[in-house]
Amino acid sequence: MSQTKTIKPFEAFGGLPDVDVVTRGTAVVTKMTGNSNFQTPAVDLVGLKADIDALSVLMAESLDGSKKVIAEKNKQKDVVVKKLRLLGRYVEVTCKNDMAIFMSSGFEPASTSKARPQGLSQNIRSLDHGANSGDIAVRLKAVREASSYEVRYAPAGADNSGTALVWTTKTVTGVKTPVTVTGLKPGTTYAFQVRSLGKSGYSNWSDAATLMCT
Repeated sequence: MSQTKTIKPFEAFGGLPDVDVVTRGTAVVTKMTGNSNFQTPAVDLVGLKADIDALSVLMAESLDGSKKVIAEKNKQKDVVVKKLRLLGRYVEVTCKNDMAIFMSSGFEPASTSKARPQGLSQNIRSLDHGANSGDIAVRLKAVREASSYEVRYAPAGADNSGTALVWTTKTVTGVKTPVTVTGLKPGTTYAFQVRSLGKSGYSNWSDAATLMCT
């Protein structure tokens, strides 16, 4: 008899870029505030929002390279990360393994499958939330002798298998910096595919990788 796997929240916030911690933390605070599914959160949401705002301020101030400010920023990030982890464990217990209730918290479920160490697909290295709500950053893998790439995206199919509806395509000339897709709808899962242009023409589209926009 198979046993239902417990829904666990993503907790590896410490390894994320600062901007992703701010984006994900803000999504959690927004969705949990006034949420009847989580009436006694383990962390004061007003206080968490203040901590996230303080981190955002320090991120901006640290751009001048001040070691003192960078140290303060890193310390503040640790404060936010610890609170998010504590809140995530509360959500894990309180949701009673109901995915709909869990998702209403703003947390993302931890992956239960073994991720490919080289990336999400043969051409997509990673998908991350962007600096603003409605943004997703796509990191591509370099393909030998490719002169350019095409990234296409669309809302994923209802079965969340990567089957997409209407594609939008962007041309990319390099892979050193991520491709930021803007104007997406928060709460919607998007599928992304990539193909490269070489001497013999375009490659096939890569397997679809998906991410819910926040």
